[in-house]
Amino acid sequence: MIIGLTGGIGSGKSTVARAFGERGIGWVDADDVAREVVAPGEPALDAIGEHFGPEVIDQDGSLDRAALRKIIFEAPEQRQWLEQLTHPLIRERIIARLENIQSGPSPYALLVSPLLFESGQAALVDRTLVIDIPTDMQLSRTLERDGVSEANVRAILDAQMSREERCARADDIIDNSRDIAHMQHQVAQLDQHYRERLSS
Repeated sequence: MIIGLTGGIGSGKSTVARAFGERGIGWVDADDVAREVVAPGEPALDAIGEHFGPEVIDQDGSLDRAALRKIIFEAPEQRQWLEQLTHPLIRERIIARLENIQSGPSPYALLVSPLLFESGQAALVDRTLVIDIPTDMQLSRTLERDGVSEANVRAILDAQMSREERCARADDIIDNSRDIAHMQHQVAQLDQHYRERLSS
C-alpha cells in the first residue's frame, strides 16, 4: 500500500513524514527526486541549459533555481516545457524508489509530494493523506522558516490547490495546527489504521 502525503506550503509535511519514519515507515520525497533529476551531470540539466540559456546555470554548474523560477512564473508556456521534460523523469524515479521500499521491511510506503494532486502523482498511490493547517498559519510558518517576502509566499499559496479542495480530495487528514504531541498522536492512530487495513 502506498499513501500519498501532501499539504500546502508550511503545513509540516516533512515533520509528519519523519514521525511515520520513527514508526518504521519508509518514504520517498518527491521534492528530493525533483532536485536530483536536475543535478549536475543529469541529462535534464543539460536540456534546461540549452533551452533557457546560461543564465539559469550557476557558476558551479548547478541549476539557478531562482532564475528559472522567475522565467516560468512569468511565462506559463515555459513552465509547461519544463514540466514535460522533468515530470516523466521524476515519476520514473519515484516508482523505482517506492518499489524499493515495498521490497523491504516497511509495511507500507509514503509518497511525500506538495503537488500530489496537481502533478497527477495521486495516480501512484492507494490512499491520500492531507496535512492541514489554517492559511494564516501557513503564511507565518513559511515566513519564519524560509525568510522570504510575504508577497512571495502568497504567490506560492495562490499557485497551489486551495485548502478546501485539497481536504475534499483527502482520504485522511492530519490537523497539524497544534503541538507536536497532538500531531504524533494522530500519526500513531493512522499508522495503526493503515497496518490494520493491510492485515484485514
